[in-house]
Amino acid sequence: MRTLQQIKIDIDTRITNSVANPISLVEALEIIKLAIEDVIVHSGANGKKSLITSQQLINLLHEVVKSSLIIENVNSTLIHPPSGQSRGEKTLAGFLKFKKQDICVFPNNKTPRVERIDFNGLYNTGTTEPYGELFSEHILSINVRSQLSSLSKNIDTMFERTFAEPLNLHRRVPKMVLGEVYLISVRELDSAQLALNNVVYKPFTSSISNYLEKYIKGFSALNMRASQRDDDFKYERVALIIADFSQNPVKVYNTTQDLINDNILPANSIASMNNLNYDGLTRTLLDIHDKRFGTGILT
Repeated sequence: MRTLQQIKIDIDTRITNSVANPISLVEALEIIKLAIEDVIVHSGANGKKSLITSQQLINLLHEVVKSSLIIENVNSTLIHPPSGQSRGEKTLAGFLKFKKQDICVFPNNKTPRVERIDFNGLYNTGTTEPYGELFSEHILSINVRSQLSSLSKNIDTMFERTFAEPLNLHRRVPKMVLGEVYLISVRELDSAQLALNNVVYKPFTSSISNYLEKYIKGFSALNMRASQRDDDFKYERVALIIADFSQNPVKVYNTTQDLINDNILPANSIASMNNLNYDGLTRTLLDIHDKRFGTGILT
């Protein structure tokens, strides 16, 4: 059993080592499971909350995405923050506001140029941004988020924030290629047992199935943006990672049928996991980027 501080040190060390030893999605999920369960036994609900809010668990998924990009021959020097580092996110100017991006791949054939922002939104008069519209439009950006507590918690706010992100950027730079990775847990931890430092997962319920359907249908509605002139609220590709952390090893549901087989979704569900799994996320985004801007720009 590790203390919260030991867990954080172990995660930071693994992230730093990811430069030489890339982190796979399977490994990241196993680290997340072990870290959460260890901190519950040692520090209960408060420890779990502290670990999740520290952002270290989500930083593991950042490294998974960076590793996937590098496997697809993206030049590691163009990735920001670099592999093994969690600091150095780039902040881009959208139509309404500046927004920090989790992972950016810069183009190798464009030069940043400071430009003044002359439209409204939340910008002050005379505001400038460091990259310029042309450079920004050629950036490939992927954001990573998670919901590791109750699926019902803040679901409306979550969805509003999720579609506001591409809308803000695409309204200013419509050709920009955007990706989203979102991790959810289908088995909630028993809060009463958390208070006793016990790791106990709740059984599936029809309520959980209903919320899961909302997640799947919601992210499907934001997925696979094909046009550069409409559907500004969509991402070019979304990955919804549905994980069951109660199982050993962690089980990831990649298809609708997998969810139905485990009675997590009803057999007559209209929700579909088509084009929502993590496999192929980075390849799809890079293919779209190549089609819009030409090959070799991110290598």
